[in-house]
Amino acid sequence: MNASYSPIIWKDHSLFLLDQRLLPNEEKFLQMTEMDGVIEAIKKMVVRGAPCIGFSAIFGLALWTKQQNRIDLDLCRQACDKMISARPTAVNLSFEVNRCFEIFKTSIAQSLDMQTIYSSLVAFGHEQMRLSQVKNQKMADIAIAKLQEKMGHKKWNLMTHCNTGFLACGSLGTALGVISVAHSQGHISHVYADETRPYMQGTRLTAFELTKEKIPFSLVVEGAASYLMANQLVDAIFVGADRIAANGDTANKIGTSTLAIVAKNYGVPFYVVAPLSSFDPQIPDGSHIEIEMRSMNEITQLNGVQLAPLGAQSVNPSFDVTDHHFITGIICEKGFIDPLIKGDLMRVIDL
Repeated sequence: MNASYSPIIWKDHSLFLLDQRLLPNEEKFLQMTEMDGVIEAIKKMVVRGAPCIGFSAIFGLALWTKQQNRIDLDLCRQACDKMISARPTAVNLSFEVNRCFEIFKTSIAQSLDMQTIYSSLVAFGHEQMRLSQVKNQKMADIAIAKLQEKMGHKKWNLMTHCNTGFLACGSLGTALGVISVAHSQGHISHVYADETRPYMQGTRLTAFELTKEKIPFSLVVEGAASYLMANQLVDAIFVGADRIAANGDTANKIGTSTLAIVAKNYGVPFYVVAPLSSFDPQIPDGSHIEIEMRSMNEITQLNGVQLAPLGAQSVNPSFDVTDHHFITGIICEKGFIDPLIKGDLMRVIDL
């Protein structure tokens, strides 16, 4: 990862977010000086990717704190809940926000002044981004070792869906981080990136990152997955996750479940790469994950140009849930999880 492409920058008491809606044609940062601006940026996908959403929320709450003369627990809880409501599916958002609430709670109990609380939140945001890089590297190391164990030391043809690199994580990345590190070690022959309709994260963002890192790749439509696997062009698939249930079911960008089912049919290993902040052991399975529904216009229009007949309706779920039976393994910073082994997920995350 090139540090100059970090999508989140904190500077001069402001949060600067790379407007990912404009990529790859324009690299423009938007300045956020208040929490409501951060919430809108999350809702409108200026910033996206579960980890980056979580980090942005931390800094957003710091901006909120800076504007308060005094706070109490009720006010803090209201601000936290407002932030969590920005996008419902990714657990990282509530995970980081609730940890901020604990900072508020402790600070209020200790009668700390507003400047100290503000500084604590800013420091917390920086620390989480630093730790993200460390965790992502660990996940990449685990994934590469697993592939070498399974397929030897030949060069691999890998496939990915959506965007899970530094644009999504503010650090090395999860699934795309595995590909980045594997490439740096000379393991990659070719990468196939799903274009990821309708928001085109693969075409606009993953292709942007792969180009920056000079990794050989081809964009493919989601419907090409069966063709690629039937012709033995894919050795393994790596995707991220926005929420992982206790049984190993995972929510990720729409189209992930279809890809996993096709991979199972052709015997292609399917791996989910996600940090512990994406795990939600409080829910037993994927049926309890709320799926965000987005605007119909994302399907019926493209950059304001009408594609479908006027008045055409569409259904636009932003995520789907992949049943754990279709997942070869889940990789987090604490190790490798076999979702088909009952209790393996809880064993690893409790280490």
